[in-house]
Amino acid sequence: MASQPRSVLRTGVAAACVLAAGAFALTSLQAQRAGQDEPPGAQPAAAATSYHPVATERPFQEVYEEMSARKQEVMERARALLEARYDLSDRPVEGVTMSRGKPVQGGVRVRLPEGVSSWEELAAMSRSEIRERNLFPEGFKPLPHPFQEEGGMVFPQHHIDEILAQEQRNLSRFDVDFDLPEHFLPEFPPPIYLTTRPELGDVSQGQLVTTQNFFELFNGILNPKQLEGLRLLVSPFPQQQFNMTDDRRSERPHLGVTCFDCHANGHTNASTHLVGDIRPQEVRRRIDTPTLRGVAQERLFGSQRALRTVEDFTEFEQRAAYFDGDIVVAQKKGVNFLERGSEVHAMAEFQEILNFPPAPKLDPFGRLDPELATEQELRGEALFFGKARCAECHPTPIFSDNFMHDLQAERFYNEDEIVNGRKMSDGGPTKVFPLRGIKDSPPYLHDGRLLTLDDAVEYFNLILGLQLTQPEKQDIIRYLYTL
Repeated sequence: MASQPRSVLRTGVAAACVLAAGAFALTSLQAQRAGQDEPPGAQPAAAATSYHPVATERPFQEVYEEMSARKQEVMERARALLEARYDLSDRPVEGVTMSRGKPVQGGVRVRLPEGVSSWEELAAMSRSEIRERNLFPEGFKPLPHPFQEEGGMVFPQHHIDEILAQEQRNLSRFDVDFDLPEHFLPEFPPPIYLTTRPELGDVSQGQLVTTQNFFELFNGILNPKQLEGLRLLVSPFPQQQFNMTDDRRSERPHLGVTCFDCHANGHTNASTHLVGDIRPQEVRRRIDTPTLRGVAQERLFGSQRALRTVEDFTEFEQRAAYFDGDIVVAQKKGVNFLERGSEVHAMAEFQEILNFPPAPKLDPFGRLDPELATEQELRGEALFFGKARCAECHPTPIFSDNFMHDLQAERFYNEDEIVNGRKMSDGGPTKVFPLRGIKDSPPYLHDGRLLTLDDAVEYFNLILGLQLTQPEKQDIIRYLYTL
């Protein structure tokens, strides 16, 4: 399928500046806020800085009205980008569902570039030809935050609705909404499986776990320390966009967000954010919230930070990542200093008993049981451990090597292009996430740019030069569904 005109995908300097001037100026750097009519001999504007302004210079109501009025424009731009990059139709795979029954979306959704008739034709080209002819698919490039210039946590509407119903806590923002269609997201609410009580199956009983029901659901299943850890994981604490100061993006003063507002039920609802450890704003990576299932077997945390323990991850999130990595403004907004020896450890102890969903076709070594698997699934497994080279980064039993790898995608396209406020730079190592239970965790890659597993197979086939045939791709996808 031919892509839409490339002009839809790019924002020129003027267009980017229009949005940036309106939105980012509200919280921008001092150099960007400097006046243009300074008298002769005035001191030059301050140099650019990573810090947010501590003292707000505009009344909240003025900011609220201006950004609310611009919200439709922001979302129209985000939706136009998605529609230009992807086929967003609802086309589930027959007979394939997530753990609680939500249909899994299938088919390659990234649009082919103009002038290319098939993925096989594109994969047969050299890297230099793809780069010179500007044929790298737009959907394979980094996916911007729906409001890259502002960033911050954005939640799917179904999660917002459920939290509002249970806790009367409104996670809506007045400047931006979540952008990806619901049928490409994980099922909601997701099930919870525990390594300590596998015989119980889904211990969430189909409910989103919050402050209102965690004790009722888990008393007697968890020990007191684990129960305290879960309480903290569902307790709201101040965050950059959701807090009680006038520098917020909620209409009313806000208690904050919880760990499980993104990692719903210890899994994920695909909430998005920007990483706190990269500057400037145009190169900050969008985050597709990863699942917490199986973290006891992981040794690196965060897409790029390479935090060494789940305790480090838990503490870093609330002390810094919640506040875009700005520890100065965190103090103003009410940073939650967790106590390492009790609170952090209790939160980690609960996270470390979150299990992957059942995979009945896998044997104790993480390989397919020949008596249970189909011929196509077995062919896919052989490709996974052979020609496709998947297992080199995704070995059993959790299908991750717990290392960082650099795919060097910049070999295929111009990284300096700006799309919706995001520079298309994609270099550097990224954590290898586990593939166990992968069909429950769409969309894919660290920023959610790949909507289906079909997209993921095409992406790696091109990036790694695997030269897989169409039947081989389908065999691998069928195998991934068994994990």
